[in-house]
Amino acid sequence: MSTGQIPPGGTYLNTLKRSFTDVPVQADKGNAIPTTEFLEAAESLVSIFDVLGSAAFSPVKSDMLGNVEKIRQRFLAAPTESETLQDLVNNEQKAKENKAGQALLWLVRGLEFTCKGLANNVAAADQELSTSFRAAYDVTLKPHHSFLIKPIFSAAMSACPYRKDFYTKLGDDQDKVNAQLKEYLAALENFVIILKAFLDSKGIKK
Repeated sequence: MSTGQIPPGGTYLNTLKRSFTDVPVQADKGNAIPTTEFLEAAESLVSIFDVLGSAAFSPVKSDMLGNVEKIRQRFLAAPTESETLQDLVNNEQKAKENKAGQALLWLVRGLEFTCKGLANNVAAADQELSTSFRAAYDVTLKPHHSFLIKPIFSAAMSACPYRKDFYTKLGDDQDKVNAQLKEYLAALENFVIILKAFLDSKGIKK
């Protein structure tokens, strides 16, 4: 999560317990991703919905945290077999189970939605957050949501704060905010790409 207090000269991203920029990727082991560090970073990212400041985002936040918890339960049940996300999924499938794998799939979709929403907004200086996140939703979560869920997320998009208010909450130095946000989103996007390819290769698609 976030400590909540932005340090002097810092930004909101400096308050995160774990940033995706601090999660290593083990390139020599097929881009293996350490489970504990990744889950901490995912939990920290979810606090961005508090900065967005609308109760409408509660379902998004709850869904992502719920999936983090399902993955962590699998890790705690078999820690030596789950040190990386890839090992966790592979060993769970060997046990003829798929609960954590499905949770990781939905967590990655939620992370991709958040990443694309913010990246869209950073790339378009005159675009409001509601537009950026709606475009992200259309290509990430919407194709997988039922007609009952779509209106809930649509309400969340409409409840986004004004762009200027949101960025003010991220820090006083807007140049630093943008620089750190771009670095953070680039790291997050890399994890999304790696995990989407891996989950697809394991046949986890629902």
